[in-house]
Amino acid sequence: MKRAAALVCAAVASTVYLFTPAQPTAVVQATRPGLTAPTQKELAQKIVASAENGTLNWRSAYGYVEDIGDGQGYTAGLIGFCTGTHDLLTLVEGYTRDHPGNALARYLPALRRVDGSASHAGLDPGFPAAWRAESRVAAFRAAQDVERDRVYFGPAVHRGRVDGLGALGQFIYYDALVFHGPGAGPTSFDGIRARAMREARTPARGGKETDYLDAFLDARRRAMLTRHPGIDTSRVDTTQRRFLNEGNLGLRPPLRWQVYGETYQVP
Repeated sequence: MKRAAALVCAAVASTVYLFTPAQPTAVVQATRPGLTAPTQKELAQKIVASAENGTLNWRSAYGYVEDIGDGQGYTAGLIGFCTGTHDLLTLVEGYTRDHPGNALARYLPALRRVDGSASHAGLDPGFPAAWRAESRVAAFRAAQDVERDRVYFGPAVHRGRVDGLGALGQFIYYDALVFHGPGAGPTSFDGIRARAMREARTPARGGKETDYLDAFLDARRRAMLTRHPGIDTSRVDTTQRRFLNEGNLGLRPPLRWQVYGETYQVP
């Protein structure tokens, strides 16, 4: 189960994501080891799940659905799709095009009406049960995987490569996109990245990777506290910062970290 004190929905306002063109010196590091290898991607999902769900078993989250009181309506599924931030609507619309008559299709009119709000109008009382039921269908679980990769994982890896980052940096970008969502605002991913770039050069621009990631984590932590004063920042402080301080830029096991008072490890 996701913990209300720990989870914040990504503030996704649109399903179209435009990448800032890289400058001539920012070469995509296509051959550098990163998160795309299956073992590394699996590891990334486990670390995110430790913060989002309090478990390393990230596949247990497909059927999760709850209003955690963050003003974004229902939070549901693998990566915390929200009825108030457009990404859940996009997921259900795409899934219904391929699988009409599914258990969630009847809620599409209501999902469109509540998009951008905390409202449950037209969703209660049946939507949570319908979500859990549909999550037992393999095709819907696969659809969640695809949407996670399209909106969060893929863009994070791409941006990380553009900036010359290895696996740890790509993971840091991924977790930031999951938590903050895309967008240019000061507490959204691109705003955080821009702030970090004002403090340190990326490796693609001739900077030192550890210095840049340190600046990014500083900017990320500041954005978390700006958006949610007093929030627990251990997913940065004793997880990602720990890996960085250990010099584990390749994000290679064994790993040990703490988040929200719990200790996790991957041998």
